[in-house]
Parts: sequence; structure tokens; C-alpha cells
Amino acid sequence: MKALAVRAGVKHSAHVADLPEPRLEEIPGGRGVLVRTLQVGVDATDQEIDEALYGRAPEGFDFLVLGHEVFGQVEAVGPNVDHVKPGDYCTCTVRRPGPTIYDKIGRNDITGHEEYYERGINLRHGYMTSKFVDDAEFIVKVPVGMKEIGVLSEPASVCAKAIEQAYLAQQRLQVWEPKVAWVTGSGQIGLLTTMMLRLRGLQVYTLARTPNPGLKEEICRGYGATYVSTKETPVEELVKKTGRPDLIVEATGSSHVAFEAMRYLNLNGALVWTSVTGGSKTLSDFPSDKVNLEWVLGNKLLVGSVNGNRTHFAKGIADMALGEVMFPGVTKKILTTPVQGIDDPKKIMSLLAEGTHLKVYVNMA
Repeated sequence: MKALAVRAGVKHSAHVADLPEPRLEEIPGGRGVLVRTLQVGVDATDQEIDEALYGRAPEGFDFLVLGHEVFGQVEAVGPNVDHVKPGDYCTCTVRRPGPTIYDKIGRNDITGHEEYYERGINLRHGYMTSKFVDDAEFIVKVPVGMKEIGVLSEPASVCAKAIEQAYLAQQRLQVWEPKVAWVTGSGQIGLLTTMMLRLRGLQVYTLARTPNPGLKEEICRGYGATYVSTKETPVEELVKKTGRPDLIVEATGSSHVAFEAMRYLNLNGALVWTSVTGGSKTLSDFPSDKVNLEWVLGNKLLVGSVNGNRTHFAKGIADMALGEVMFPGVTKKILTTPVQGIDDPKKIMSLLAEGTHLKVYVNMA
């Protein structure tokens, strides 16, 4: 069985590898689910793994199969699986359990183990294959009516968890009713977060550097949000117009932007970081004393949020479904760049490197 893989730690090593066909019997307890892969999304994480910034191969392999954003169709299930059946559409979570108490209660997304396991990212093969098998615990059903946007299930889970984490943490205030939100970044995470915050009634500004962004601005408008090019409208000017945001979700992939966002958060506000930065950049001009003072006196909150568990996948899918009702046809516009199959790994990686495609995804079936 063909798979798109990289040699972990080797730059630009994306290639087609061979894996044995998956079998239900690989999963103990009759809990196996065999899935035919339909589509796999690729993003900056895959690009950074191909650039050897992070990612390790599973034990016994000298390569790591990529792909953590999967949409597929169930082919077979074990005798102890009852929430999906053959023919159902589905996605699959990314994080896998480690040895800590969090992993044992199904919260492997917040594992306390320094060594983490993520399919397609670290120590576990991903989904960029024609078929895969996994435990029913990690399989999440996707409604048939969402099959055209099902490949966005994993990114949607990241957004759903980020928003959930902010609201959960802000229970410390007894009363928190955010009115204005910023989303920094207008990639798939930024746009899906924009949609979810609009569903919650917030006034949303989606910030990115690109002037005249075309499709991205169109999607923001479709969600009832405002796209702001920080090249055309400096952040300080935006603050004067809208006031400081009560909630910021950072989704640029830039550590510089992540820290800069701390300067503008409102009193009692929450800032959620979703970016994973694998580089070694440092900041030399950050006003740390001023920010520290304002954050302590202003009761401000910073939360890091990473891949979600099945609950977050379910919430993300539910939000996308509601988004289809409230903003018909808008989310599908995110899916800009399909690729047929994995026979040309360099083409897939080059599309990511170009940085001009909103969403690249691979049609596997």
C-alpha cells in the first residue's frame, strides 16, 4: 500500500513509501474500524515536518507517514463497535494516549507526558494512505450532508477547542461576556475560528498582512466578519476604531505575532495561542515590562491550545454544520486546491511552499 512519507529529520525528503495493508485484527478487543481514505488535508505542519523542523518516525521505521487531517468512509468494523457502521463518513483524531492520568481518562490532548504521540506528526504514522485502521475511540462520524467539507473536520476541532478553552478558563471571572474578538491569521484555522466566533455573536475582526486578499476577505464577509490588512490598517489604528479586543485567537504560525498580540488585549481578556512554531526566532524589541504590568493589573489570560480530543472534533463538526445553515456555501470556499493522489510528493510540498493556496488537500480515493 502506497503512502506519502518523509524521512524524519531529513530536509525535503517527501517520498512515496510502502506500508502493509491495515487489518481490523490490529486493534484489540474487537474495537477496530477500517477506513477507506477519501481526502487528506495538508498544511504548514506537513511542510515544517518536511523541512525537518520537528517530527519523528514510529519505532521500527525510518520514515513517518504524513497526513493528520483525514476524511474517509468506514469499510468494516469490529464486533464491539456500534457508533459507526460500514458506509458511514468519518474523520479521526490526531493525538494518541501516553502514560499520564490525562491519557487514561481520554484527555490525551492535554497529556502531561513530555513525549507526545500524534498521527502524521510525531511517533505515529498519519493518514496519507489508501486505507487505515484505528480504535473506535478515535473515530468520529461525519454527517453525510457535510461530505463536501468533511476534510476540514480536524482544523475545525482545533478552533472549537481553542474557543472552548478560553471560555472555560474565563469562568474564573464569574461573568465574562466578550463582545469584540480578533483572529490573527486568515488561513484555514483563522477563517474557521472567525465563523465559530460569529456563531457566538461576537464582533469579529480577522487580521492578516495581505492587502486586497480577494477570497479570504470574501469568506470573512460571508461570515459577517471584517477582514483587516495590517499593512493597510495599523493595529494601533484598529484599536482606536474598535476598542481593545476581549478575546484574541492567534493563528498565524508566527511567534512574533503571537507575542505582539499580548500588547492589545483588553482588561480581563483572553488570548489563545494555536500556532506551533518550530524555528529559533527571538524577540529583541518586545516591551516586556509594560506588558507584564498591564497583564498582572488587568487580570489577563494566556492559554495554549493544541490538537483536540473526540469531543472537540464533534464540536467542530457541529459548528461547521450550523455554519452551513447560517452562512450557506461559505466554508466550502476554503477548499481551494485539490491534488489527485500522492504520486508527486514534490508537487504537494511545492504548493504548500508557494503560500498562495488557501487550502491544499489530496483526493486519495
